[in-house]
Formats: sequence, C-alpha cells, structure tokens
Amino acid sequence: MLLDRVTWQVSDGDRVGLCGPNGAGKTTLLRMLAGLDEPDSGTIVRPTGLTVGYLPQDGLAHAGRTLVDEVSQAFKPLLDAREELTRIEHALAEPTLPEGEHERLLERYHDLSEFFRREEGYSIDLRVTQVLDGLGFARSDANKAVETFSGGWQMRIALATLLLGRPGLLLLDEPTNHLDLDARNWLESYLIAYPHPVILVSHDRYFLDAVVTKVADLSLRTITDYIGTYSFYLTEYDARMNRLRKAKQEQDDEVARMKAFIDRFRYQATKAAQVQSRIKMLDKIEIIEVPPERKHVHFAFPTCPKSGRMVMELTDVRKAYGDLVVFDRLNLHIERGDRIALVAPNGAGKSTLMRMLSGAEAPTSGSCREGHQVVKQYFAQDEATRLDPVKTVYQTLESDAPINMVPMIRNLLGGFLFAGDDIYKKAGVLSGGERTRLAVARMLLRPANTLLLDEPTNHLDLDSKDVLLEALAAFGGTLIFVSHDRYFVDRLATKIIAVGNGGVEVYPGTYAEYLWSKKQRQAAAAAPSPKPATPAANKAAPVAPPASYEHKKRADAEARRRRRADDERRRRVSELEQRIAAHEGKIRDIEAQMSAAGFYDDRTVAEAAVALHKQLMWEVGDLMNRWETLQQSDE
Repeated sequence: MLLDRVTWQVSDGDRVGLCGPNGAGKTTLLRMLAGLDEPDSGTIVRPTGLTVGYLPQDGLAHAGRTLVDEVSQAFKPLLDAREELTRIEHALAEPTLPEGEHERLLERYHDLSEFFRREEGYSIDLRVTQVLDGLGFARSDANKAVETFSGGWQMRIALATLLLGRPGLLLLDEPTNHLDLDARNWLESYLIAYPHPVILVSHDRYFLDAVVTKVADLSLRTITDYIGTYSFYLTEYDARMNRLRKAKQEQDDEVARMKAFIDRFRYQATKAAQVQSRIKMLDKIEIIEVPPERKHVHFAFPTCPKSGRMVMELTDVRKAYGDLVVFDRLNLHIERGDRIALVAPNGAGKSTLMRMLSGAEAPTSGSCREGHQVVKQYFAQDEATRLDPVKTVYQTLESDAPINMVPMIRNLLGGFLFAGDDIYKKAGVLSGGERTRLAVARMLLRPANTLLLDEPTNHLDLDSKDVLLEALAAFGGTLIFVSHDRYFVDRLATKIIAVGNGGVEVYPGTYAEYLWSKKQRQAAAAAPSPKPATPAANKAAPVAPPASYEHKKRADAEARRRRRADDERRRRVSELEQRIAAHEGKIRDIEAQMSAAGFYDDRTVAEAAVALHKQLMWEVGDLMNRWETLQQSDE
C-alpha cells in the first residue's frame, strides 16, 4: 500500500516539492492528481474548470509537425479563433453576401476578436519564442520536424508545450532530467513566476531550493508538509525523525513493561483486574511507526600515485566530423589538482572534448599530450549501457575491484540502493536508473589520479548523489566533469571551462563567480562605446590614478549609465502604456457602437468600423509585445 487515508490540500500559489524514498508513491500521486490513475478509495476534489498539466519522466514522442507548430498547440483555442477570424474577413469581402449573414458574421467577428484580445492571442509568437529560447532550442530549430529530435529534446518539447498552456495545476516529474545548466536556470525563474500551483519531483537539490515553497514528504503511507525550502525540510525532517524515534523507544519500553506485568501476574487471582486493564490498554495503543533510517555511506577512492604537475595539454587542436567543425585551434592546459566543470548548452561540444581528453577519440589535427604518471578513469554518458548484462550486480563490482576494495563492495552497493537480494540481479534486467547507479558505483572502486566524468549524476537520486559528491569532494587528484546538477557543480568546481564557438573560455573560479563575471561582461558589451579621445588629450595624458580610485570611478560611471538606461526604459514603457490605453479606449468606443441597435443597418459604415477595429487590435498586440520586451529587459 502506497497511501492510506491521506488528506492533503494544495493551495493557490503553492510550489510543492514531492520528496520521499524510492517506491514511496511520488509518481503514483502525480498520476492520480492528473486524473490518469484513480485512488482505491477516497476522493480527489478539483475546482470546477481546473486545467491540469502533467509531464511524466519519459515515454513522450512527437511527430507530424514542425517544432513551432507542435508547441503552439498549447494555444489551440486561440489558433482556431485566429483561423476563423481570417475566414470571416474573407467572407465579409464577398459582395454577394446576404445582408442577414453579413450582420451575423460581424457579430461573430466581434466576439472572436474580444476573446482573442482578452487571451493575449496577439503575443502567441513572442511567448513561443521566449519559452523555446529558454529551454535551449536554437532559432534554426523552429521549422524542423519534431520527429528528428532525440529523446531528451522530445521531453523539452513536451515541457515547452505544457508551460505555454499555463494549466491551473502544473505537475512535473523530474523536469530537469534532460536540461543543461542554462535551461535549468531559466526554468527556475519561470516556475518562480508561475501564476498557478506547481507540484514537482526532482533529484536536483539546488533546483528544489530555488523553486519550492513547501515540501511534501511521502513516507509511511502518508504525506507530511514542511513549509519552506528543501534545505529547511532536511533539517526539520531529521529533527522530526529524532523525536519520533525517541517516542517509539519510550512506547516500546512501556509496552515491554506492561507485557512483563501481564506475563508475571496472568494466573494470580488477586491481580486479575490489573492484568485485564493492561491487556485492554495494549489493544488500544497505536503503534508508532518510524521510517527506516537513511543510510549515510562514506566512501573514499582507492589510493593512486600522484601524477606530474602537468596532467594534459591540448595544442592547436582541431576536431571535425565531416563538414561539422566542433573545435578549431583549441589550446588548453590542465594541471594536477584542477577541479574543472565543463559548461555549455547541449550540443556545444562538451562530450567531444571529454572524449579527446580521455583518449577515446583523437583530434582531427593538433596534439593531445598527457603528463607524467597520469592514471585516467573516464565515465562516459553511455557508461551504463556498457555493463555486462550477464553479470550480477555484485559480480559487476567484484570483477573490477582491487583485492583491498572487495570488503567495501556491499557497503558501497547499499549506498547506491542495492540491498538484500538486489545484489544478485543480472545487470541486463536493471532499469536505466539502476544501471547508472551501478556504473557509478563501479567507477568508485577503480584507482586513478585523474577523473573525467560526463554527466555521472543522471538518474541518481539525492542519497546516491550525496555518496558520489562526498567521495569526489575528498578526492585528491584532478577532476574534470560535466554535470547539469547546479548543487553538484557549486560544491566541486574551482575552475570553469565554457565550451562553444569552436573553442573554450577558461575561468579560474566557482560557477557562481563565473555567472557573475559573465553577466558583468554582457552588461559591459551592451553599454554604449566611450567617445574617442581628442588629439590634445592624447598629448597630455594624465598619470593613471590608483587602481582603487579607478575601480570606484568605473563603478560610478556604470551606475550613472544604468540610471540613464533605466530612466529611458521607464519613459518608453510609460509612452507605450499611454498609447495602449488610447488604442483600447478607441476599441471600446467602436465595440460600443457595434453593440448598439441598428449599427449594421448601414453596411458601408459597419464594414469601415470593423476594419478599424481589426487594425487597432493588431496595433495593440504589437504595442503589447514591445511593452513585454522592455519589461523583461529589466529582469
């Protein structure tokens, strides 16, 4: 039984993180809320007219449309209205149209136009572009057939359609599984501003902390709410479990005392009443249940001799697949102890670079030089598919483990959720997530001083990620990794390599510092260029002031520039709002005329009014798009 006599409520504005151990029923609950499964007993009450959108973990595929046409299906009622408006316009242009039919079409046109305006139909294209951009689609993807996209991109298409539809209740089961870091950051912002309740399951701790306002914990067949962030939930959950274990211990002690009394005096007539009283008390006791204590597995990599100071060096590297050039004249130097995160949108070349660094692929030209005594271990994206399907879970680790690491195998398997008879399962019958967990566990047993990990956290739950994270944090060698888990990147990386445009950009710092630096550079690039100095000024150039003074001077200038830009933006927003209000006033006047008795008696006047109404509506749509763009530029 997954849930038993559960009463739970989701309120308007809630952003709920659904948490709990594997198998607790998180996906089942989402499916019931979506109406795909029914409870065995009890009822799920939904407000009249509530729309529910559900994104499953996998299994979605699309075909038969272009990308833009597919995601635009979120606006099907508006698209249908737009098509009907076009048909009515053509019909009204027919001179042979009967008078009565003409009047009916004008009234229908008015109703549809009002619906189209009220539902923001004029901004459909803008909204589609914003969501597709945010989820990492290129502008050139717009007219591609959806069936040409891979499984991960298929899920992004489903997510885009869901977000554009803005359902009254949004249910997301692992929405970040197929998103890179930029897309995850965008989705965080989108969900924070989402106007309706959101319930999501995620194994991304940073994402949960950023998005949720409440955590619903599924355990012991019930749901317990924790108001706050995911980090708050972890603290409160541990405190609650400690109180529960203490209460359980006290109850067990009391039950043991009563049973001892009953056993001792069961056959003594003078104690019969007291014995019966205690038997009745035992029958009435509600046994306190305590969830199994979460295992905290600690693991360290097997020792390996240190490498030389220089670990790897790429010189003038070019990598191409036919006409597709991924890298051109790439130069990169990696030293012992570097902890590097490769970041870039999907498809930019991160995995290609990892394969070249690991030696799995050679560059088209240029050189990849390896340092002294470097012992590499490479975890590829498809590492889980390389497991021998005939070997059991235990044999998979045993066959690769050094002799001194064999005693650690069961402990490590427990940390990755392989317990009891699970260790005797064949690798070939494991699910995709289980195979990934097993592949990561196998990697931890191999001695190396240089690790290259390409998305090792995919399909790992939070507890398994913690085992891996702790081991990597204590690893004393060189680490190069790709991960779309922000918490993982923040904890491990001390150097960022941004991949793209045929090369790399090396940033010596954390991911948060890299994002800050990137934002500052983008702002500086968008700022107006300074005026060139005059010849006289060049002749008598003053001595450069101290660095601290220069920094303050630049900061003050930047602040003034931002204030000017904000003032200009506010002025343009105010001007657009005035124009929109004026247009909407004219539209209301025309609609009042159109609803007045006898308006359609003069066909010429009516047609002119309808044409002006249409023109004003399209102009309002254009003004609204410009207004939204200016508003977003301030975010």
